[in-house]
Amino acid sequence: MWPDVVDLRDFYASSLGQVTCRLVRRQIRTYWSDTTGMNVLGIGFATPYMLPFCDEASHVTAVMPARMGVLAWSAPDGGARNAVCLADEGALPFPDLSMDRILLVHGLEYTEQVNGLLRELWRVLADGGRLLVVAPNRRGTWAHADDTPFGHGHPYSLDQLNRTLRQAMFTPVHGTRALFLPPTRRRFWLAAAPAWEKLGSRWFRVLGGVVMVEAAKQIYAGTTTGERQRRRGYVTVPQGAALPRTPATQNQVIPRGSTDK
Repeated sequence: MWPDVVDLRDFYASSLGQVTCRLVRRQIRTYWSDTTGMNVLGIGFATPYMLPFCDEASHVTAVMPARMGVLAWSAPDGGARNAVCLADEGALPFPDLSMDRILLVHGLEYTEQVNGLLRELWRVLADGGRLLVVAPNRRGTWAHADDTPFGHGHPYSLDQLNRTLRQAMFTPVHGTRALFLPPTRRRFWLAAAPAWEKLGSRWFRVLGGVVMVEAAKQIYAGTTTGERQRRRGYVTVPQGAALPRTPATQNQVIPRGSTDK
């Protein structure tokens, strides 16, 4: 079941949501440190995590699924141009091979057409591009926190997410976990969020709130078998038919009963 886009907006406007965004966005930047001149696409509710790309990428676009709803969003450069569109996740309004980087957040765990969504992402992703999926960790405490967006939908373990991507013709390249902060709104815990991330990434990796996997397209290439071997063929000639005078048939013996003109 898809969440309402207003609930997602309200979560990221809260103190817990802002800390969550900073922690996850920092991990995203470790994957994509430079997107200069690239086309970057966000799927689901990815706009809070796309701010660092606005000053680098050539184009930054976001798609919010139709069943979630949509809110206008523009890059924080003083411009008023909306960079978000509403679309069905199984039919994205972009041409083939048009995106260099795709960020999927708050999308995979909610959709009922997982294969359809991933195949559409495969279609629009350029050869050599990268897909980064952020999903709730099945073993993490955030998957059981109903007052956060990560506490709803279908959570994934790292192995499950890798297997799902492989079935959709993606090759997982890197995988990690993040968001080791407990899902609480108490100021003491929020202030200690950086320490929690360092501690959790070293000693409690399995308990991260989200799993993150970067994947590339699988492109299957055909193999050549060399020149096809030529074989002599035979054709039945009706009795009485004339054979043309060609270099190949000048010295040919004409069977009795045939007419040579």
